[in-house]
Amino acid sequence: MFLPSTRPEMTARGWEALDVILVSGDAYLDSPFSGVALIGRSLEAAGFRVGVIAQPDTQTIADIARLGAPRLFWGVTAGCVDSMVANYTATGRKRREDDFTPGGVNDRRPDRACLAYANLIRRAFRPCAPIALGGIEASLRRIAHYDFWSDTVRRALLFDAKADLLVYGMAEATVLELARRLRDGRDWHDLRGICFAAKDAPVDAIVLPAYEEVAGRVDSARAAFLEMFRLFAANQDPVTAKPLAQRHSTRWLVHQPPAPLPDSAELDRLHALPFELDVHPHDAARGPVRALDTIRFALTTHRGCYGECAFCAIAMHQGRQVVSRSADAIMAEAARFARHPKFRGILADVGGPTANMYGIACARAATRGACPNRHCLFPDICPHLAVDHRPQTALLRRLRALPGVRKAFVASGLRHDMVLADRAHGQEYLEELVAHHVSGQLKLAPEHSEESVLQLMRKPGVKKLLAFRARFLEASARRGLKQFLTYYFIAAHPGCTEAQMQHVRQFAARELGLLPEQVQVFTPTPSTWSTAMYWTERDPETGQSLFVEKGARARQAQKDALTAAARR
Repeated sequence: MFLPSTRPEMTARGWEALDVILVSGDAYLDSPFSGVALIGRSLEAAGFRVGVIAQPDTQTIADIARLGAPRLFWGVTAGCVDSMVANYTATGRKRREDDFTPGGVNDRRPDRACLAYANLIRRAFRPCAPIALGGIEASLRRIAHYDFWSDTVRRALLFDAKADLLVYGMAEATVLELARRLRDGRDWHDLRGICFAAKDAPVDAIVLPAYEEVAGRVDSARAAFLEMFRLFAANQDPVTAKPLAQRHSTRWLVHQPPAPLPDSAELDRLHALPFELDVHPHDAARGPVRALDTIRFALTTHRGCYGECAFCAIAMHQGRQVVSRSADAIMAEAARFARHPKFRGILADVGGPTANMYGIACARAATRGACPNRHCLFPDICPHLAVDHRPQTALLRRLRALPGVRKAFVASGLRHDMVLADRAHGQEYLEELVAHHVSGQLKLAPEHSEESVLQLMRKPGVKKLLAFRARFLEASARRGLKQFLTYYFIAAHPGCTEAQMQHVRQFAARELGLLPEQVQVFTPTPSTWSTAMYWTERDPETGQSLFVEKGARARQAQKDALTAAARR
């Protein structure tokens, strides 16, 4: 049974009103890959009455009002992707397709969806229950941030949306505690993992440079922006983070420290909730949702990522520590898939943000927090991170032996440098992948070939890529398998010139024997180091000026330098 999305469903449950209504920019996919579904199911399991309104029509209040007003709060999210990324390409063109919209046509998600939905709710309901923003759009726009689409530094989203609070990160526990406190009439402002507006800054908070200091285009404002982001990034570990405060005009944004990471048992409990693994009929009536094809029978094995790639927001949203589920719980979920009437024996993916981080943990980080003065994988893998692929190898073997499972693919990207670093068990893991878990192509993300750009990206050099490639091809050849590596590259990253993209082209043709087709133009998304570089045109490590290509045609030309011949 789905969470209610219509009045008849509420009536069927005997519910006159809901405690919480979740509003999403995606169709309602009842799957653990959907943040709304995870939050909703978690609240439901705790006894709260929860409903979902997916992609409401913003031209009328009728759609947002169809379930009535919630007793406790509204939860608002743009969906699985920032709405501006979902709606526009890196060169500013409107996207025509949307995999999370029924029918696949990009005509349901408004620009700046969190803001649009919060305004819509207030138009429909006066007085209005508290509005809590969440999801990736809210999480990454929680402080003053550079917005590529307006080419300005915007205020923290909480202020523009006039919401009561913002919940950031993977927030199941925070939202559940918020619901309990609102139900019981208790104060919620000390909750970890939230932001809210206040008249004064907390006495124990680290004060970030004010919005007015970082919003300008002069050198002093850009220096203040880098300092703001440095302090922000340094206080995102649940063990060591301090409260933050940032002045916006006469008010303060209060940013509480991140919520504690869930443990393995908590992740297991969340994924065992009764998901339908389907699109809600109210949304399905408008057409198929393509995203379901890749997530319905996929397994999430862990959360978080040690990579801290400069252009990626995972560390700011999920955290830079990895928490893995138990193998038994993953097997139980796979067994449920095998009993599903639409299951055809294929597990589409067994992984997470990076597949081969499953079961790998840093004992120091668990008790002391992530190291403030070094990265886990860059420039080399930290010796305290015991890279051991045996847990995932054993898991893959168990999944392959499960009755009803014909194939279990690893479709998530790999960190090839971690395979090479595991001298004891990396080769065994690679042999297992090659023999049984590659669907013809294995994804790698070298992103570039030029050392200066790779340094800015925090990515390993090409020697490790070529060493892994040789091992992969040799292992495939020994089994008589014609398998390939798919390489992802980024054009127009800060520090990259068109001439350097020509060098990437030469490298790919000479060393990889191809011209890559999986090339994206860098999109400056909020709350990444690469975006800070793009806006400030400075290297955050040295403070030195940095070449940044900002013209739309010139940015596209960098991509064309690598892909033009491939398209012909």
